[in-house]
Formats: sequence, C-alpha cells, structure tokens
Amino acid sequence: MLDTRPPALDEIDRQLIAALQLNARESVAMLARQLGIARTTVTSRLARLEKTKVITGYGVRLGQRLIDGGLQAYVGITVQPRSGKDVVRRLSAMAQVQQLCAVSGEFDYVAWLRSESPEQLDQLLDQIGSVEGVEKTTTSIILSSKVDRG
Repeated sequence: MLDTRPPALDEIDRQLIAALQLNARESVAMLARQLGIARTTVTSRLARLEKTKVITGYGVRLGQRLIDGGLQAYVGITVQPRSGKDVVRRLSAMAQVQQLCAVSGEFDYVAWLRSESPEQLDQLLDQIGSVEGVEKTTTSIILSSKVDRG
C-alpha cells in the first residue's frame, strides 16, 4: 500500500525550507553557515526533501511592476455533474490559466488568470464560459496584492 502521509520535518528542515523561500538561489555553503550545519548535511537534506516531494521545484517570482503590465483575476467556476475532467482538460490547455484548484463551497473550481488587457480577459472569460460543462463563472479582478508569500 502506498504511504500518502507527508514526510516528517524537523526544525532544521523547516529552517532550510524557510531560507530557500527567501532565496532559492542561495548557495549550499551559505545555507550551511546560516543553519550552523555541514554543507554535506544541507546537500543530503535537499536531496531527501526533493525525493519526498516536499520541494517540488525552484522558480522565479516576478516583481509586481512586471505583473502589473496586465490583469490578473480569480474566476469561480461551477460545472455540470460529471463534466469536471473534461472542463479541467480544456482549461489546462489555456495558457492564461495560471492555476486551477478544485475547491469546496460555492464553486467547483477557482482559476487564477493572467491577461495582457481587459479585452483579452473578456475574450478569455467568454472562452471559459463556452467550455462544454461550465455552468457558471464569477470573476474578481485583482486590484493589488496585500500579502504574497510566493
């Protein structure tokens, strides 16, 4: 049987993850100095965290000024019964859909969208609304980000 429990993290793992969240490009040597442990310990812990999928990748976070060049919106999506898989497949093919989450509550899914202009967002919302199985959408345009922990 597959073990689906999350791996146990100790305080050093948590400190290592926190340091990487601040700067994922930090060198192993600097991480070791910050945590007061050996470089080989940092390397082996990183390998374990990656292998157990605690760390699933490293990326780039764009500055707000660059992101502000377009629009971002959250869209609550209600789908017809038994059409979720097809809707997810169709939405995942749309490049402007940055994230799609199954949620509890009023909606079945919430999508995070990015578009270059109000016109492009309008076209994208029309496209989402016309996906077979989509019953209803509710859109909230992001005006500003107050807290972003990346």
